[in-house]
Formats: sequence, C-alpha cells, structure tokens
Amino acid sequence: MTDVIVPVDLWEEDSEAVITSWLASDGGDVSEGDVIAELMVEKIQYELLAPASGKLSLISDADDVVEKGQKVATIG
Repeated sequence: MTDVIVPVDLWEEDSEAVITSWLASDGGDVSEGDVIAELMVEKIQYELLAPASGKLSLISDADDVVEKGQKVATIG
C-alpha cells in the first residue's frame, strides 16, 4: 500500500491547497506518474502525480481543503 501525499515542496507560499478535481476514479487503476488530481493554491493549478501503480482509494474528496503532507488517497 502506497500513500498519496500532498507534496510539501511543490509550492512555497501557503500550507493549504484545495483538491479541485480527481482525474482518476476511486477504485480505478493508475500507473506511477499519472496525473491523478489537480490542486489549487492561490489561483495556481498544480498536478498531483501517482507515486505508484495500482488501485486508487480516495480519502479526500474534490473541493476538500488539504494541508501539505496530508494523506489524500492510497494506492494498493
């Protein structure tokens, strides 16, 4: 099982981001390096990449406010 974590070094200004959308579906198969979600920080969109290949299990929903370093999904 691999945790999907909000990166701590992707942006500098704020500690929070909003998950604007999941591009991969809960229970769907993803490959390492796939863009699986989009995060918004201060009107800048960032891509969240899959850290591993496997079945995605979402913990956070679209429109959730998340912190740097927070687990938002797992891949197993």
